[in-house]
Amino acid sequence: MIRKAFVMSLYPGREAEYKLRHSPIWPELEELLKSHGVHNYSIFLDLQSHCLFAYAEIEEQAQWDALAQTECCRRWWRSLEDIMPSREDGSPVSTPLQEVFHLD
Repeated sequence: MIRKAFVMSLYPGREAEYKLRHSPIWPELEELLKSHGVHNYSIFLDLQSHCLFAYAEIEEQAQWDALAQTECCRRWWRSLEDIMPSREDGSPVSTPLQEVFHLD
């Protein structure tokens, strides 16, 4: 498994809406993530900074990258553009984090 971590952010005051939209995520998106080898996916929110910390375990980088090309993923991104900073293609602005320690 490959461990991935990244940070994103929310617009102030949009925390409850973000949580609502993930409770639960669309069933087709959940199935898509699983079919692309994504496991143990969690997103944490720091209420003070509006920062989101995401962690996922993936089987292959190519499968993870392929998610971005799916219609479902792009539709999901578009559905979040009003509550979080997004790029021109609709993807959330995110910063990958480098792992510096792991305890199994």
